[in-house]
Amino acid sequence: MQKGISRRDFLLGSGGGLLLAATPFVQAKVNMPRALSFSHTHTGEKLHMEYHDGREYVPEALQEAEHFLRDFRSGDSYPIDKGVFDFLWELQQLSRTEKRPFHVISAYRSPATNAKLRKRSNGVAKRSLHMQGKAIDVRVEGLETRKLYKAALSLKLGGVGCYSKSGFIHLDTGRIRTWGS
Repeated sequence: MQKGISRRDFLLGSGGGLLLAATPFVQAKVNMPRALSFSHTHTGEKLHMEYHDGREYVPEALQEAEHFLRDFRSGDSYPIDKGVFDFLWELQQLSRTEKRPFHVISAYRSPATNAKLRKRSNGVAKRSLHMQGKAIDVRVEGLETRKLYKAALSLKLGGVGCYSKSGFIHLDTGRIRTWGS
């Protein structure tokens, strides 16, 4: 007598079918050029960049972003994790804010700057991912901070903090966790 298909095998098979059905969409999304626009709240500088051409990251754009996202207090710069840009791009797609720049409050922070900020505020982590180029604090004009926060959370791409009173969110490429008011 032939055995029937197990529930586990059925579910695994169904999942595989869904994965195959989703592949063209996922592939199309992966192959899309990715662009971001920024406005720095402290320096007044603006940047629009296509950081990924649909096939690979654009080294010149990443270098330009490294300078733009430097520690504005010290002038020090540091390579920004590409995942930060991908997190922002995914957030931009989800929140449908492609035409609006991310207003940057803070990106890279030198260890000296981070230490100074820690002395003034208990909201600054001793081992902040800002010091590794893996974090950014942003807002989007015309989009409520809590809505941006919830959208970022739903992506499950890293740490997300909400600072409603100050009107910005924190994103990083560390482990998935959340905090804020």
